[in-house]
Amino acid sequence: MKYQVFGILWTVFNLALMLVMGIVGIYLLWLVIKALRVYINSHEVREEKKATRKSLAEALRENRVRCKMTQEFVSETIGVSRQAVSKWENGVSLR
Repeated sequence: MKYQVFGILWTVFNLALMLVMGIVGIYLLWLVIKALRVYINSHEVREEKKATRKSLAEALRENRVRCKMTQEFVSETIGVSRQAVSKWENGVSLR
């Protein structure tokens, strides 16, 4: 009789433990799915960050070309040599 009660209690404990583990597993799966949905919907933000990671050299060159300016025009406008602008755009120098 004593062993039979212990066996029943042990079975109930195991069932409760499996139930808790199942609930935790489902919750973790739900969190992963939620995180993946956020990541998938953040494509625009990731692209924007990628664009802002451009180096100074790339940004200078792109803006100069977009405005249809020559390196010589930019250098005369800001008062530096044309070689300095070229070095900035090539990433050789930042000064």
